[in-house]
Amino acid sequence: MSYLTQKTIKKPITFKGIALHSGLNVSLTIKPADPDFGIVFKRIDLTENNLVYPNFANVSNTSLNTTIENEFGVTVSTIEHLMGALFGLGIDNALIEIDKSEVPILDGSAKEFIEKIKHIGLQSSNSPIKIIKINKEVHYSDGKRFISAKPSTLSLNIDFELKYKNEIIGNQRNKVKVYEDNLTDILNSRTYCLYEDIETIKKKGLAKGGSLENAIVIKGNKILNNEGLRNSNEFVNHKILDCIGDLYTSGYRIVASIKCSQGGHYLTNKLLRKIFQNTDNFSILEIKEKNLPHTLINRNFLREIA
Repeated sequence: MSYLTQKTIKKPITFKGIALHSGLNVSLTIKPADPDFGIVFKRIDLTENNLVYPNFANVSNTSLNTTIENEFGVTVSTIEHLMGALFGLGIDNALIEIDKSEVPILDGSAKEFIEKIKHIGLQSSNSPIKIIKINKEVHYSDGKRFISAKPSTLSLNIDFELKYKNEIIGNQRNKVKVYEDNLTDILNSRTYCLYEDIETIKKKGLAKGGSLENAIVIKGNKILNNEGLRNSNEFVNHKILDCIGDLYTSGYRIVASIKCSQGGHYLTNKLLRKIFQNTDNFSILEIKEKNLPHTLINRNFLREIA
């Protein structure tokens, strides 16, 4: 399988589960798509105006999830884990049919998406991939929180740190090379919340489907989930997963060095909007194997799929 040609999945695959915020049972099917189709969501519970494109300019909400919306007010929310899985596996084209307005949360990570997609495999095309190359440093800050993108040669590097007063989470930092490192810990890391925040979140009408089955809950100095953590950096690793998924709303995989402190969906979206405000900040390149002998798709996953 060529690393640098566009890919889709070999056959349709369906995921069913509860939605984190609405609490509704959702069915979602990922279908193969032709080269240059991109990633497209289709609300099959609606008969018209039901296509929603996961583009940063279409992001309408970043509070505890990433929500996209089309010009007719049709939304799809909590897309970030699925988008992170598609990015990590190097999937360029897919039609995602969904019968509700929110992607199922599954176990709170991208683990189930990854495992089932890897099981059915990917279909490679002859069409070269496109990438977004950052040409100039772009920075966005919100108080002490910040995110920046700098030029990189051939990689996407993410340096992410968390700062919490809670003693379990504390200060965590991790750096990953997205196209070169094994991303298993990143993709398997679950969403989380502090126990004392649950009531406030519920009052906002969110997390109706939240449970210890799909989120890590921290109460004081204790993790309430019986199985504990999946890896020692699970909190910051989940934020990196969110960041990867949100970066994919750029439309293509990115070559850049990303640095973020105490960020989330809001900062990542603001960074993308700022990058694409000025064409001097970026270039969109078509990559062919003959002119770039370097994988822009995670090698570890592709070895297992091939």
